[in-house]
Amino acid sequence: MRISICLIVCLCSSILFSQTTDNQLDRLIKKHEQFQKEQRQSRSSEWSNLTEEAIQERNQHLQSEIASLQRIPTNSLSDAGQINREMLLLVLEDDLYNLEYESYLMPLNAEGGFLTGMVYRTQRLQPKTEEAQEKYLKKLKAIPAYLERQTNMLKRGVKANKVVPKIIAQNCIGYVTDYLTIPPEDLFLAQPLQYAPAIKDQGMTLIQKEVLPAFQQFKTFLEKEYLPNVREAVGVSNNQDGKAYYEQRVRYFTTLDMTPKEVFETGQREVARIKSEMEKIIEELEFEGSYADFLEFLRTDEQFYAKTGEDLLAKAAWYSKKAEEILPRYFGKLPRLPFTVNPVPDAIAPKYTGGRYSGGSMKEQRAGQYWVNTYNLPSRPLYVLPSLTLHEAVPGHHLQMSLAQEIENVPKFRTQTYLSAFGEGWALYTEYLGKEAGIYKTPYEDFGRLTYEMWRACRLVVDPGMHYFGWTRQQALDFMASNTALSIHEVTTEIDRYIGWPAQAVSYKIGELKIRELRKRAEEKLGEAFDIRAFHDLVLANGSIPLSSLERIIDNYLIEKVRKPIDHKR
Repeated sequence: MRISICLIVCLCSSILFSQTTDNQLDRLIKKHEQFQKEQRQSRSSEWSNLTEEAIQERNQHLQSEIASLQRIPTNSLSDAGQINREMLLLVLEDDLYNLEYESYLMPLNAEGGFLTGMVYRTQRLQPKTEEAQEKYLKKLKAIPAYLERQTNMLKRGVKANKVVPKIIAQNCIGYVTDYLTIPPEDLFLAQPLQYAPAIKDQGMTLIQKEVLPAFQQFKTFLEKEYLPNVREAVGVSNNQDGKAYYEQRVRYFTTLDMTPKEVFETGQREVARIKSEMEKIIEELEFEGSYADFLEFLRTDEQFYAKTGEDLLAKAAWYSKKAEEILPRYFGKLPRLPFTVNPVPDAIAPKYTGGRYSGGSMKEQRAGQYWVNTYNLPSRPLYVLPSLTLHEAVPGHHLQMSLAQEIENVPKFRTQTYLSAFGEGWALYTEYLGKEAGIYKTPYEDFGRLTYEMWRACRLVVDPGMHYFGWTRQQALDFMASNTALSIHEVTTEIDRYIGWPAQAVSYKIGELKIRELRKRAEEKLGEAFDIRAFHDLVLANGSIPLSSLERIIDNYLIEKVRKPIDHKR
């Protein structure tokens, strides 16, 4: 009896201590979210807050928050508290590092950087109320000042030797050129005015007399001042403290304590493994020719390409419905939000990837969107469309992100944080899941699955290759082109994306490998008791989280599942 009382007292003390530390963490999280809210409200414009005062204030606040967070011991928190602490610490430390490194001096990337960000922030706007219309006019008026601030940041970057490579600057000049050459009424900034006839004339006057001249001035700066002062070399290690910067980006994007060398070596192993599987398919097809000949056949034979954009979208929609068919077999919980299939917006399509997911919201009455790129159809092979659909729609990003929106009783910052290692790792895992679910009906589609997997494995090689080990852009292009069946256009846009976004590309394969590793561990531990639906539901139960957190959650689940039968027999 005395032992039982002691156990009860210890258990109660542990629970009370956990509640106390959870309360401390909750106060820190509320403080963080309040600061974020105040920062948004105090922005000097409708676009960003890049003043020195704001940057310094944020730096000091982050240092204070991190110090307070580190004083809370992880093992004293509840399971939910541990996830919250790990997530918040990861986000805060990364935010602080980027401020201290001055990453904001490099606001451009292969997809346009802040220029494309302007497209994202206006494409869904429908200013139908008087208040919304006034806000949009204010947004248009603020663009010249916003471009001037970005110009000043780029000038500072030149002085600090923190610049983007020449190829990225040239791509961004292309974006601005497009904005200046299309009819003003077709500019992305003019689209919201279709929903606001009361301010359409005023808005178009602003665009023509203030916005477009500001874009022209920015383009002139890029061509005359920025471009002559950036480097031909593509690796970020050529920047000031660039190697240390890339090491930190690898740790952040993998959410693991990995080095660029470990990523590079993992990629080389995966490339060799996947290539052997691809060669087996070529042999089964009795193709007469080399591996390179087969890739050329896939890239040039008309049977593998849609004739029109509508045809490509129709096939993507059909694959989407076939993918939905397998969901009840593999998931116990499905989201309420539907999704649709749309083309990538024209303003960004030329330098954009083959497809992407754009999130929706039940609150905003907007379905999720599976974007398919209909630009340059000879570069959009149909044999990769099943994999692309699984990745971007279901069971990939749409399923994962929509379920994350429905999670209750989690801090707001959790629902607003997307970690590539988890999100992209999950989406790539679902491409693999499609194999056992019978989605790939032909050897060519299965080869498409493998070429997508090879694409992500190649990233583990070319990304650190360029940014850490001194590879040239051409070396990376040749490696990707010779190992995947991606079109040369896609190879080029992808390599340029990695150049402009160091280390993000390595998150996909690292995340997928971790999820497959955890599934294998669960299958081996549970044997016949393994439930694929329960496993998938558990992986998605907490939204986007660090891989280390996911591993702990799965391991605790396995301990509990193994223990339960023993307790039951007693």
